[in-house]
Amino acid sequence: MIALTVALAVLVGVTLGLLGGGGSILTVPLLAYVAGMDAKEAIATSLLVVGVTSAVGAISHARAGRVQWRTGILFGLAGMAGAYAGGLLSRFIPGSILLLAFAAMMIATAIAMLRGRKNKTAAPDGTHSMPVGKILLDGVVVGLVTGLVGAGGGFLVVPALALLGGLPMPIAVGTSLIVIAMKSFAGLGGYLSTVQIDWRLAAMVTGAAVVGSLIGGRLTSMVDPDSLRKAFGWFVLIMSSVILAQEIHPLVGITAAALTLVAAGTTFACSRSDRCPLQRLGRRTEAATSAA
Repeated sequence: MIALTVALAVLVGVTLGLLGGGGSILTVPLLAYVAGMDAKEAIATSLLVVGVTSAVGAISHARAGRVQWRTGILFGLAGMAGAYAGGLLSRFIPGSILLLAFAAMMIATAIAMLRGRKNKTAAPDGTHSMPVGKILLDGVVVGLVTGLVGAGGGFLVVPALALLGGLPMPIAVGTSLIVIAMKSFAGLGGYLSTVQIDWRLAAMVTGAAVVGSLIGGRLTSMVDPDSLRKAFGWFVLIMSSVILAQEIHPLVGITAAALTLVAAGTTFACSRSDRCPLQRLGRRTEAATSAA
């Protein structure tokens, strides 16, 4: 199982390299259900894996000038405080509840990925800044969620930076990696006060994820990002049904998986037909949004 865990960790890294997020969404189920870790150990280990992988990925973005350091450091410091608090609070919450909260985060993440994000344009004067108060508040809230359930890194930070702060997507993604690394390590610190992790296995999984992220970064130019984002969104929904089956009841997980497959099949079929009502509704909504 160790060999399988390490092999799958490479795929986790590839996903992180391609999408700029999603590492924890796959790492926690991988560690909990493949490596056999208990919930809190899996979450703590995932924070280490995602933190190191994000730090490595941030290097290339920083070299390309896609990091807004002021925003990233302030957001990261606030996120570290929230993540450390979340890690400490986790001792009072049963592992099964944390996994269910993680499943809820997976569902929210999948919906956000399927809907997609709109790119922001650069400010006329070339600056991209957020008010300090907004940075600190958003950072604490996002960090608290990350520390508690080991998820919500890029898929909470990037929208916060892009939608609330007005940063262009490339800069929001690059800046988010700095934030994710900072608060992942802070959340790990909170967990280590009560949770023991297998450092040997954690190092192996982290190394594999880093290698995968480097591969994913090179594959970015070869894969259509919209298609990949949507496919990953459906995959995350399926993964959330596995957790629901394990933690609530198998019938709940099977029902969730069946509904996901029906929705995915319907969406795919509609994408092939101009007569699909859902496609016409989507075009109307997009037109109305553009007009507004």
